Amino acid sequence: MTEELDDIELFDSDADCNQTEEGQLYEHLRMEVDRGQEPVRIDKYMSEHVQHSSRNRIQKAADAGFIQVNGTPVKSNYKVRPGDVITLMLDRPHYETTIEPEDIPLNVVYEDDQLMVINKPAGLVVHPGVGNFHGTLVNAIAWHLRNLPSYDPNDPSVGLVHRIDKDTSGLLVIAKTPEAKTELGAQFFNHDTHRSYQALVWGNFTEDTGRIEGNIGRDPKDRQRMAVFPPGSDIGKSAVTHYRVLERYGYTTLVECRLETGRTHQIRAHMKHIGHPLFADERYGGTEILRGERTASYKAYIQNCFKLCNRQALHAKTLGFVHPVTHLQMDFTSELADDMQALIEKWRNYTRNTEITK
Repeated sequence: MTEELDDIELFDSDADCNQTEEGQLYEHLRMEVDRGQEPVRIDKYMSEHVQHSSRNRIQKAADAGFIQVNGTPVKSNYKVRPGDVITLMLDRPHYETTIEPEDIPLNVVYEDDQLMVINKPAGLVVHPGVGNFHGTLVNAIAWHLRNLPSYDPNDPSVGLVHRIDKDTSGLLVIAKTPEAKTELGAQFFNHDTHRSYQALVWGNFTEDTGRIEGNIGRDPKDRQRMAVFPPGSDIGKSAVTHYRVLERYGYTTLVECRLETGRTHQIRAHMKHIGHPLFADERYGGTEILRGERTASYKAYIQNCFKLCNRQALHAKTLGFVHPVTHLQMDFTSELADDMQALIEKWRNYTRNTEITK
């Protein structure tokens, strides 16, 4: 039996803390190991049975957690056995649809013949998926590059290098050529990029800086959410987030987050884990009133804050990488989205005019 595997964006699995829209995996391939098969490494077995792929590509897919055997992720050195059911699970659904160019405005921060850097608004889905096969960032990029003959939006060797959630705003890099995607993808995979996020979180911090370490994997109680497990655990992938307090508002805090690793929902899951969910992050409990007064006026104030910024208060503010051709360091900074900036100003005014009860 020979399968085709021509649409794995390997580096998306590990490129950004928010690379999937909802943290869900979808089956793209299923194969059963033949009877009488001798034990052999899964990377060798799949490279011999899957068209349009290589052993190195399979190894990276396994290391990224994309390849499962009998429902459990395995590494590339796993030895297959007769009857094993091998599945390829990706962070986007498998569907028979082509990506069509759509005239959607883009905020292009930088562009040359190799790449683009885009400041994505909150609310824009990055990649087509269930319920969002149109109107995505990928469709907008296809329109922007519609007159570039060498760019095929349906070719996985170009395009998105990493992702952020629909409701996270900020910077993304897009590769125009296969060479650029390979080089940039390797930088993200090896954590050689420089990225920082700004987040408004619930609660105050006792320290000005901190480090959060804990494996991140899917929450067994809610597959749409990620959970944090002990470092070194067999569950999830190792993850480290560094944070620095930028401003304190008594009941909320503006923090900068820098990532050592890039896991799905890393900042959102890590902050919830230490008791500081992102403000207005419904999936991780941030739409509850977690700090502050019991008065009706305070509750009304918080509800007004939620209306002002009705998504998780998270912005991918800086992005740095080495240019794939010139090999020069490229660094970009973006302003906070208007809704998040307005939310912060509202909290600044609140702390100036209110005596905060510690």
